[in-house]
Amino acid sequence: MRTGRAGQTTRSTNRPNGETPRRVPLRTFLRTVDGVTIHSVYDPGAVVYDARRPSSLDLVFVIAHGFTGGVDRPHIRRVARAFARHGAVVTFSFRGHGASGGRSTVGDREVYDLAAAVRWARELGHARVVTVGFSMGGSVVLRHAALHGSDDSDDTARTDAVVSVSAPARWYYRGTAPMRRLHWLVTRPEGRLVGRYGFGTRIHHREWDPVPLSPVEAVPRIAPTPLLIVHGERDGYFPVDHPRMLAAAAGEHGELWLEPGMGHAEHAADDGLLGRIGDWAAARAG
Repeated sequence: MRTGRAGQTTRSTNRPNGETPRRVPLRTFLRTVDGVTIHSVYDPGAVVYDARRPSSLDLVFVIAHGFTGGVDRPHIRRVARAFARHGAVVTFSFRGHGASGGRSTVGDREVYDLAAAVRWARELGHARVVTVGFSMGGSVVLRHAALHGSDDSDDTARTDAVVSVSAPARWYYRGTAPMRRLHWLVTRPEGRLVGRYGFGTRIHHREWDPVPLSPVEAVPRIAPTPLLIVHGERDGYFPVDHPRMLAAAAGEHGELWLEPGMGHAEHAADDGLLGRIGDWAAARAG
């Protein structure tokens, strides 16, 4: 046993003697490099340890939710249960969401939140980390992977495979009605009040300065880390030119799944799709 960053005692998920892995979820608050507390949950998953395959417990999924989501939202718990069939799962609430501290910067400083969750996953004993992001979280996993590549000196924040679902390719997109409503929510004082009291999301009032690296600019920097881009053909927020731009920027190291009939992000990702993503991640990570 050892003590993790959050000051809680944790058990390693690796069981060299075939010991049955822990099944009780662990809740804690992580601290980011800029001092924000992030509400996080670890689920050891349903994978049974196999002494003939020491890697059977080394895989963990770190889930980055969409804007106005959170660790205890029903759709996030459903996603976590689906991935728990393939490995352990870390979920967390981005800053400004739920019980986490700070205020949302809508994809900018959220890379610090994801990095803290990835470090925690590695401290828990996992050798292979897959980051899976939805919508805003989809842009965050791309930028995080670009900033923490295979040659990064901070190896504890590195990811071994990246899955971006329903992500934008570029910032400030207002081409659909849902995105125009989202911009009103973020940029107007009355919109931020609706975000706080209607959606439980505290939004920062400051504009980006500087503007962060866009998703399409981040994608080429992810190689050689395996990358999967998933997008619904009926996405009401970002039309299919967004995933196609991301896939073109990824080149040979990226893979694109355009899903017929699928809408936007976690709510539209059914268990069949999540299962296929889990299979892809287990085969490609590390």
